[in-house]
Amino acid sequence: MEQKREQWGSRWGFILATLGSAVGLGNIWRFSYAMGSGGGSAFLIIYLISVLLLGFPVMLIEFSIGRRSQADAVQAFKKLSPDKPWYIAGGLGVLAAFLILSFYGVIGGWSLRYTMEYITGGISGDSSEFFSNFIGSTFQPVLWQFIFMALTIGIVFIGVQKGIELTSKWMMPILSLMVIGLAIYSMTLGGTVEALNFMFRPEWAAFADPNIYLTAMGQAFFTLSLGMGIMLTYSSYLKPDERLTSSAAIIIVLDTAFAIISGLIIFPALFAFGLDPAEGAGLVFVVLPVIFEALGGIGTIVGLIFFILFTLAALSSAISLLEVSVAYFMRRLNMSRKVVTLLVGLVISLLGVLSSLSQGAMEITLFGDSFLDFIDGFTGNILLPLSALITVLFVTWSWKKEDILKHTDTEGTAWGETFIFVSKYIAPAAILVVLIIGIINW
Repeated sequence: MEQKREQWGSRWGFILATLGSAVGLGNIWRFSYAMGSGGGSAFLIIYLISVLLLGFPVMLIEFSIGRRSQADAVQAFKKLSPDKPWYIAGGLGVLAAFLILSFYGVIGGWSLRYTMEYITGGISGDSSEFFSNFIGSTFQPVLWQFIFMALTIGIVFIGVQKGIELTSKWMMPILSLMVIGLAIYSMTLGGTVEALNFMFRPEWAAFADPNIYLTAMGQAFFTLSLGMGIMLTYSSYLKPDERLTSSAAIIIVLDTAFAIISGLIIFPALFAFGLDPAEGAGLVFVVLPVIFEALGGIGTIVGLIFFILFTLAALSSAISLLEVSVAYFMRRLNMSRKVVTLLVGLVISLLGVLSSLSQGAMEITLFGDSFLDFIDGFTGNILLPLSALITVLFVTWSWKKEDILKHTDTEGTAWGETFIFVSKYIAPAAILVVLIIGIINW
């Protein structure tokens, strides 16, 4: 028998849960080091344009499929186009969410470990050595990964309203206050002028670098959780009469604000201590602890707040990633949410052990990359853009024009025709470029 589909308790519950998915490691970690290595303000300008021209249309398209079908990421395509293989897009999204969560849980576990370290006094001495010793252990990182995954599984286990929605309603306001508070404090450290110039004063020569465009477009997709089946799955819990355009706009504006304010946490501190903004992926776990230690006693408190923020951001995204797989397998196996959540969560956790151990404890590689780096590259460079490309083509090339306008809630608006043009031609072309270059560079 088909199970009764759960629904959000309110529109704001949906917005906050979806925002929680978007506001994750992509905002606080990936955005800062991508911007740092991508020329600062040049990256930011291209990123903002990408969010507007790519992020908004693709998000609205995913929302329209989910709300119209009231089904999981795979069944949605089968329900709307039963005789065509468009469901491949949903399958790629489910696979991407499954694989991403396997290493996301590892990084979330690292953040939990650092949170505990700052509760007990912070990190002193060589932060690089501390990090290397920790991730090189066979037991510690796996333990913290499983603790993080247990929190994620527990929330999804409870359900859409009582678990995901309720958690998002208290988590997102806390995240907002922490981000704003840390940004204000960071701007008192003495590097604000340099940071503002770096973030908001364009270096026009940087626009000649094609890599910045690709990095910015890729970041726009990653941070908005596009191509993962998340937006489609979450919108499938909406009532059929809920408005989509305003919800998508609110989510994108708030997510972008989180990313920029996160930059105002990190860059003023880096410049104040004479550190390079292009520090790369080790920024959070190696560079920032150096700053926290240099701040003295207050640094331990600042470090604790930062890693609580980082952990909550990771958790909000992990919840949405797990929900994609749970929604799919509940229908596919015709089993209850509780059973499926435990089974899927356990399998993802076990797969994540390979990513964890590949960071130093064991030499686990695929095609020359560590297991974690391979999964990261495979999902980010191939699965996400490919899933998003097929999804956009499905709506813009197989739906009638009036159906597109109706189900994306752009009917009767002054920009409905522009939306269709951008979604039908510009967005697919840009996604295809990202996909091709991603495959070449991977």
